[in-house]
Amino acid sequence: MTNLMETYKRLPVAFVSGAGAYLEDSEGNKYLDGLTGLAVCGLGHAHPNVTRALREQAGALLHTSNLYQIPLQEELAERLCRMSGMDAVFFCNSGAEANEAAIKLARLRGHHQKIKKPAVVVMDGSFHGRTMATLTATGSRKVQAGFEPLLSGFVRAPYNDIEAIELIGANNPDVVALMVEPVLGEGGIIIPDEGYLEGLRRICDEHNWLLILDEVQTGNGRTGALFAYQHTSMLPDVVTTAKGLGNGLPIGACLARGAAAQLFQPGNHATTFGGNPLVCAAAISVLKTLEDDELFERAAELGERITSGLRDQLRGNNTVTEVRNKGLMIAVELSNACPQLVLSALQKGLLLNVTQDNIVRLLPPLTLTDAEADELVSLTSQVINDG
Repeated sequence: MTNLMETYKRLPVAFVSGAGAYLEDSEGNKYLDGLTGLAVCGLGHAHPNVTRALREQAGALLHTSNLYQIPLQEELAERLCRMSGMDAVFFCNSGAEANEAAIKLARLRGHHQKIKKPAVVVMDGSFHGRTMATLTATGSRKVQAGFEPLLSGFVRAPYNDIEAIELIGANNPDVVALMVEPVLGEGGIIIPDEGYLEGLRRICDEHNWLLILDEVQTGNGRTGALFAYQHTSMLPDVVTTAKGLGNGLPIGACLARGAAAQLFQPGNHATTFGGNPLVCAAAISVLKTLEDDELFERAAELGERITSGLRDQLRGNNTVTEVRNKGLMIAVELSNACPQLVLSALQKGLLLNVTQDNIVRLLPPLTLTDAEADELVSLTSQVINDG
């Protein structure tokens, strides 16, 4: 019995320390972390660069407020924009907050265009957060149930369906933006057809919509590039990120380019804690490490190594319908519901996740060694084959 609200169905384990790809619980047991706090600790646990940055900054200054200039925030913004092709950044504390900012940007732009009820196109199967605007944008009734009335101003479309978007463009003059995950994360690691993002870019250009990419989960190197859209030749107007940006510190970012980067003016949007010196120091160290250690390329290599190994070791298991990945977003889809595998994996010293009831999801650190990647393959395959 605790005094915590029961918002989580917690597993029977408490972790007290971590190093690299491993965690240790309060009983001294060791676990291979194939989930990294849901794609958060991309550099693994207790990475020395992040630890050093936090120690130095914690001893100097934690917080002042966005009423004042924050040099580390400006340094982080410059680095992010250089690496992403964006022009300006709003810093906040989470992915949901970054997506809220993006939705507000779209609505503000619509009102500037004299559209009284601006609408945003969102996708079935998506996940954008649990605030009122982001859970409304999310394409899951399970997330929305019990929180009605939902907000107006969203138009729903099937994921990976360009024709459906073209039809919306031809029939809905109130649409001002389209918001989409480059790969559906919570939706099951669903990877769209080649050319999908480019097709969305074309439609947005034709109708003068903002293209908003939710890269909260796909960002910060997870797919083999800083952002998933960088596997293409196109640029979004707005991109949101969080999770891996702080390697465990709560930071989110809403980036924009062109006219979208100039929409917010003083008084339009704000945050108390967003982008304070401590989290910015952490994020700068993360981005430096991603670049200096060439971890984008490493994530792509590891993703292929792990998925190839899983296919080999799961061959002959008739319950496995597909093994797929985009970098280190890895899914093993089963023909039957498999929520019990989470506890089975825990008992074998492995952390993984099951989403959509039948999809084993792996989001391991970008810093895995080859031996650790092979251990992840072996343990995951054992768990699935044992059922």
